[in-house]
Amino acid sequence: MTTKTCIITGANAGIGKEAVVQIVNQGYHVVMACRSAARGEAALKEVQTRITSGSVELMLVDMSLQSSIKTFARSFLTKYSTLDVLIHNAAKFDIAEKEPVFTNEGIESVWATNHVGPVLLTELLLGALEKSSQGRVLTVSSKGLLSFPFLKVDLKDPEFRERKFSVAKAYYQSKLAQVMYTYWLAERLSHTRVTVNCIRVTNVKIDLGRYPDIGRAAQTAYKLKSKFSITPEEMARTYTHVATSAELDRVTGKHFGERNQPVSSSKYSRDITQQKKVMALTKAYLENTL
Repeated sequence: MTTKTCIITGANAGIGKEAVVQIVNQGYHVVMACRSAARGEAALKEVQTRITSGSVELMLVDMSLQSSIKTFARSFLTKYSTLDVLIHNAAKFDIAEKEPVFTNEGIESVWATNHVGPVLLTELLLGALEKSSQGRVLTVSSKGLLSFPFLKVDLKDPEFRERKFSVAKAYYQSKLAQVMYTYWLAERLSHTRVTVNCIRVTNVKIDLGRYPDIGRAAQTAYKLKSKFSITPEEMARTYTHVATSAELDRVTGKHFGERNQPVSSSKYSRDITQQKKVMALTKAYLENTL
């Protein structure tokens, strides 16, 4: 049998790294798509000590930069004609940020990394996904969206250029956009063998060492929150299930929780008209790239 190939972005830590181990051990070849060469290489060495089958390699990509995403896609496609699974795990949520940070391409970095980047990468690799016997695209949302039941994507100012910035609002707006993208893309690809599903990540223990600039109060709050959180390994099991389970071969346009069960999303996110508006906005960011 031909070995299946999977790309996982943001694969050097947390859920992404645990998903790499689990999916490689299912016999897949996994491409760890990481922004930092140093952190990626360290994670690769660790992963290689934990796998019993399959294979793994490291490739670099900065999901906030369209130029980097294009370079990554070209490099991947020179080596592989087919892609079986694409997991959009990489995300930015720097709890220390008080003001918007713009990339050197001029886009607010949370919006660029968490939404625009995944849409671009999917578009660039869609041909390879369609060559798979059953390609899968996995987006990632957050259970924290339940705390914002009336949240909408700000179509006029998604980058907080005119309104007050909140890293939480920026993050959850980007994750809401990804949920809507999931439904929209699943419908668009309904005539193909490619499925598109979203994973809703619940509270997961994080390494506070990755956020050295946060205050003591925030550190205390996160330590308390971690007592009610699951491990990255536990959350990664849902990634693995949605990415590899044969029972989901024809399941598309769904939102899965940490117990592998379908979960709901807001009425707004399920509105086809609103999905089209969000995707029209998104495509405007990609006019000079695609």
